[in-house]
Amino acid sequence: MDYYKWSKAVKILLLLMTLGFVSSCTETLESEQVVYSNDFSNLDLAGFENGRFLIFENDTVVGYYHNEEIAVNLSGLPSHNLLKVTLEILVHDSWDGNASDNGNGPDQWFFGVDDEEVFRTTFSNTPCESTYCLYQSYPDHFFKQNRPKTGAIQTNMPGLCLFGAFPNYTTRYSISKIIEHSNPNSRVYMNSELVADNATDPLCDESWSLAKITIEALTLK
Repeated sequence: MDYYKWSKAVKILLLLMTLGFVSSCTETLESEQVVYSNDFSNLDLAGFENGRFLIFENDTVVGYYHNEEIAVNLSGLPSHNLLKVTLEILVHDSWDGNASDNGNGPDQWFFGVDDEEVFRTTFSNTPCESTYCLYQSYPDHFFKQNRPKTGAIQTNMPGLCLFGAFPNYTTRYSISKIIEHSNPNSRVYMNSELVADNATDPLCDESWSLAKITIEALTLK
């Protein structure tokens, strides 16, 4: 996404959040409709590409993935000019954030709509000490420097594989973005670019899962 489109999308989101969806006397949110919502508790993967179920901490999620694309396909959307996409993801095991040495990073995650990337960032699950800290970009776009787990909504879960016996190695994030969109069909995709050159089993070393997805069609006039 170029800077102009990204900046405009950010302004739209801030306006809607801070002013209760009323952006000015001439711009009003006329309609909002949830067109897709799934927490996978009903074992429903209709419209999914590359979806598979995983039980993690007694919850059913879609996962787990290491550099694999998944997507949700929607058709017959109501008239709209914006889409709001909210994703709840689980970041498992040894994500190294912005690190870029020794084949251990950066560990990037991204999502997009149709053929346009919307958001790209990094996550870090490493302990952060005064003498050693692998920073992450989230909640900002890559490349920003934030402390590990900044913006997380849950941090006290065990790892999934490599650190499955250790607490605090799965981190939950809720990511919500609003983009310009008017097509009656849409494809929301997610993927990662994880670097684990030194791992004998990259999937076990670092992965991610999708815990919930909600897509809303908005009309702003």
